[in-house]
Amino acid sequence: MQSFEFLMPTHIIFGECTEQRCGELVKAYGGSRVLVVYGGDSAKKSGLIDRVTQSLQDSGLAYELLGGVHPNPTLSFAQKGVEQSVKFKADFLLAVGGGSVIDCAKAIADGSPTPDYPLWDYWSRQRPLTQALPVGVVLTIPAAGSESSDSAVLTNDTTMVKRGLNSPLHRPRFAILNPALTYTLPPFQIACGIVDMMMHTMDRYFNPICTNQLTDEIAEGLLRTVITNGKIAIENRAEPHAMSELMWAGSVSHNGLTGLGNQTDFAPHQLSHELSAKYDVAHGAALSSIWSSWARFTMDTNPERFAQFGTKVWGIDGTGKTAVQIATEAIDTTEAFFSSLHMPVSIPQLPCGKLPDDILEELATRCTYYGTRTIGSFRVLGHNEILAIYTMANKT
Repeated sequence: MQSFEFLMPTHIIFGECTEQRCGELVKAYGGSRVLVVYGGDSAKKSGLIDRVTQSLQDSGLAYELLGGVHPNPTLSFAQKGVEQSVKFKADFLLAVGGGSVIDCAKAIADGSPTPDYPLWDYWSRQRPLTQALPVGVVLTIPAAGSESSDSAVLTNDTTMVKRGLNSPLHRPRFAILNPALTYTLPPFQIACGIVDMMMHTMDRYFNPICTNQLTDEIAEGLLRTVITNGKIAIENRAEPHAMSELMWAGSVSHNGLTGLGNQTDFAPHQLSHELSAKYDVAHGAALSSIWSSWARFTMDTNPERFAQFGTKVWGIDGTGKTAVQIATEAIDTTEAFFSSLHMPVSIPQLPCGKLPDDILEELATRCTYYGTRTIGSFRVLGHNEILAIYTMANKT
């Protein structure tokens, strides 16, 4: 096991009606002027925003609202949020929504203390992030795990470049997880969340370090839980137990616990980021469209790892089979599971459709940051390997 440090300071408040504690929690973590960030009209129509703001009022807190965050949050919107935050003199950001809303709130929190600096300087690594306003979360979509992670993802809508930024300053002070808030989610959004939380775990599981028993057991158990309850939730999104399990699994999948002592890979995430940046594809859909091609391309690096994934996660009977046979079956089974959720498993199944060769070349070039980096650790991928995976995924 590699050396590691793990600090997950986010205060998790799980259960029904917990959004009514927003004011109490913001106040406990030092907030007095709160910028409430949310997405579309559903948060308002459902009465959630009213309940949140009533809680803030009851605690004597000033607040302003900033709605309209879209999936794949953009730099321009986050910059607009920074301007509002500074004008309002906010000292606390409260995200009410899923991963996109939370990531946007984190970006606003990053830029608010230093509004004279371009916000993208932090994402492009031109300037280190040394301060940020505190963030709290009311989670409405079990998926990205941003409610307890140290990461945020932002798309520069001028250059169409999508980047992630990890920082301890991104860990929210608290995260309210009320599974009842998820009962009206569309099936596609639930399916995207299932893929995302699985991928956050699998991108840590498939790495060069394969000797960490406890970390593997946590990851495998989380994946089994998501698979079992994901099937139930797709059929009945108001099933309390299934949605509760998914909400907690999503948070654990990205707080770092499932990869302790390992290296991380995240090549499928990097590959999918280029698709969602260029075509505004839903994050979960981009991931499912690329994963099986990545897996088939890299499987021979360590087929035993994929075989373990097959037997421990999918329950494949390996009797009389080689590691390669079990590994192949594991990849096929994962792909079939994504298909059963009505998720795309190739690029032509995405809204952008089958892509011409020159676009695949562009995606590969952008994924390497124009030849300045490789991706992955399970198998290190350069431009040619990345292009080969995109080409595989582009077949009908």
